[in-house]
Amino acid sequence: MQSFAVILMCGWLVCPADAAEWSGKGEFGLVVARGNSETETLNLGLQFERKSEKWRNSLKMTALRASDDGELNAERYTLGYKSGYNFNEKSYLFGALRYDQDEFSSYDYQTSLAVGYGRQLLDNDTHKLSMEIGPGVRRAEPVDPLEATETNVIGRLSSDYAWTISETAALTNNLLVEAGSNNTFAENELALNVAINSRFALKLSGAVRHNTDVDPGVEKTDTLTTANLVYKFGEQ
Repeated sequence: MQSFAVILMCGWLVCPADAAEWSGKGEFGLVVARGNSETETLNLGLQFERKSEKWRNSLKMTALRASDDGELNAERYTLGYKSGYNFNEKSYLFGALRYDQDEFSSYDYQTSLAVGYGRQLLDNDTHKLSMEIGPGVRRAEPVDPLEATETNVIGRLSSDYAWTISETAALTNNLLVEAGSNNTFAENELALNVAINSRFALKLSGAVRHNTDVDPGVEKTDTLTTANLVYKFGEQ
């Protein structure tokens, strides 16, 4: 974990503070039901972005915890960092690091490191679309202590799309695929953001994640629907 922190710090600092624009947002969602059933769902998110003429850096953290009648039925933590070097306005090289811990999957955790090529396909006032592709390596620790840790080469594909519908509404779609010989992980999130004012917004999102290799009795596909309050900070 110490080397992981060093990578994050170095990638963040290569973007000079006096030349970079940074922004961020925090998300919070809480659902509590009492009566015939007792359910609690808490989800949190924090994201930072920092850009300059030559560099683009992003850091994203999420947490999810849900219980039903006092029994925990969902617990997930993710951490992702990405740094890219711009060749020009459309093309860049990137390095991406991801950590995923899902207590209700077949893996205690999955962590991956990938490098590759990114391209800004659309960039105007209405539509923005970028895609990335490249090789990497993934390490996965099975929940079963009798199973060996899996380390294999992967291919990483991702896309980020944003559609500005109006001055107060925007639709986003984020896709990530990590394909390897032992397991292919895929996640897609579709979200509608409605601004309340310059800082606060409501976010309605639906996310689907899929693992091709799971233990018996474990579902390959998970879905998550959330309604969050979002606070934006930094450069607007």
